[in-house]
Amino acid sequence: MPGFRPSSMGCMAQSHVLQIKRIYDSAQPADGYRVLVDRVWPRGVSKERAGLDRWTKTEVTPTADLRKWFAHDPAKFDEFRARYIEQLDGRDEAAEFVSDVRDHLRTGNVTLLYAAKDPACNHAVILRDWIAEHL
Repeated sequence: MPGFRPSSMGCMAQSHVLQIKRIYDSAQPADGYRVLVDRVWPRGVSKERAGLDRWTKTEVTPTADLRKWFAHDPAKFDEFRARYIEQLDGRDEAAEFVSDVRDHLRTGNVTLLYAAKDPACNHAVILRDWIAEHL
């Protein structure tokens, strides 16, 4: 699973990783701090099985209108990326989330969890990259 190592960018002096993972995959100790970054709770996953440390329902998720417009259509992904980044850039809560991620990366890995089926064409990919740019 691709991840971002802050130390590879000179941001921090440790080897902890910011990564993404489907919420349907089993929780692992190497996940570290587990954050669900979906606005809607994933079907068929109990809160116990999810093993979450945090659920960001609105702080860093795409708006409901943007999510519905995108509808996981790969043809819309580039435009979705641009619109989603614009939303993230305009939210104070998103900047605070980056700070929280930075704090957790000092002591362990951070895993952003998502429910989408496509591992390459979803908002968690964009969010991970956006956070990495702001660390």
